[in-house]
Amino acid sequence: MIVTNSDAPAHARAAAALPLGGRTVLVKDNIETREWPTTAGSLALAGNRTGRDAPLIARLRGAGGVVLGKTNLSEWANIRSPRATSGWSATGGLVKNPHATDRNSCGSSSGSGAAVAAGLAWGAIGTETDGSITCPASVNGIVGFKPTLGLVSRTHVVPISHSQDTAGPMTRSVADAALLLTAIAGSDPADPATMEADARKADFTDGLADASLAGVGVGVLRPAVGNNPAVAALFDAALADLARAGARIVEIDWSPPEELGRDEFATLLFELREDLGIYLAGSPAAIPARSLADVIAFNRAHGAEELRWFGQETFEQAEVATDRAGYERARANALRLAGPEGIDRLLSAHGVQVLVAPTSGPAWATDLVNGDNYDGSIGAGSLAAVAGYPHLSVPMGAVERLPVGLSIIGARWSDAAVLRAGAAYERARTAVLAEPGFRPWQAD
Repeated sequence: MIVTNSDAPAHARAAAALPLGGRTVLVKDNIETREWPTTAGSLALAGNRTGRDAPLIARLRGAGGVVLGKTNLSEWANIRSPRATSGWSATGGLVKNPHATDRNSCGSSSGSGAAVAAGLAWGAIGTETDGSITCPASVNGIVGFKPTLGLVSRTHVVPISHSQDTAGPMTRSVADAALLLTAIAGSDPADPATMEADARKADFTDGLADASLAGVGVGVLRPAVGNNPAVAALFDAALADLARAGARIVEIDWSPPEELGRDEFATLLFELREDLGIYLAGSPAAIPARSLADVIAFNRAHGAEELRWFGQETFEQAEVATDRAGYERARANALRLAGPEGIDRLLSAHGVQVLVAPTSGPAWATDLVNGDNYDGSIGAGSLAAVAGYPHLSVPMGAVERLPVGLSIIGARWSDAAVLRAGAAYERARTAVLAEPGFRPWQAD
């Protein structure tokens, strides 16, 4: 946690008659709330008190949700350096995983995932550019949903990429995620990507209670299972649960081409400099940084606090990524490979409605000196992130008491169908889920 709301009980009582009924929600500290500064974890934004609610927060309050506080995150949403430690920020320090306090909570929505797992609030809101909702959900043993890009407003959210950024719910059940998504979804005139949101939004809890997997085609992205035998065994048990519930399991031997990652990274570099610069220049607060170049200079001037554990190599790359024509080619190619030639083609060619894979491996030991040590062979979330399609992570068990999630990915605007598949899997799941121990990991 970065800050908490001592008036939350009174606010909850006042909201009791509204759809969310005063439920408490924690908000990742790159999303503006009127009470507190919005820091993105950086000391450069310690004074970023804008006095305004992001539209998604206004919707949350209007539906009866109570903002309980702001959660820590991987600083600048984990885009500053390839050597970063997820869950660390200069503002908030290091987030700890409640299942094993010496292990990582993943990022960048680290605090949101850990807080929900620890039972500090009913739910939380995270943001994702690529994996920043779903990975923390997986390693903290909760549900995380990255909606279709454009279903939830990004206005007054500290950005990385307008092509991939979105906010989404993090909760302890699929039904709760659907309830929270219903509250925050909707069009925003200031965010052109949300033009269709009002037409596409719904009560996402409808049909969850009796959702069925009977006859649902489930495409198994087998190469995305990765190299960890224990994760593979959990995943195969989840597939058996899906099959017993009536799903039609289809094995798919497909891996994304290497150029997808290359062109996604080129897109993020170019958009980071432009999008973050627009946000910083438009903040009404008296902040010392109005551009990415200003942030880089601030970090150098405050190196003892900001740069002790890792640098800002990615920021420096983004500052010189000015080839617009090259950026436009990269974005178009990445979108084609992830969407029409990726998820869309796989769903159509194999006659399935959703794709599944493990979300991530179990949490790795946190190491501020050397940075993250996660297993990159596991997961397929980048496909949904680049395409802007819905991606749900649901707990499917644990490896040595360390949670692992099941990813369910669908077509653009199939958010309701993905949530129904997740709710049906929850009921069919036979795995025993790990409970937080609030202590360092040790072997039995």
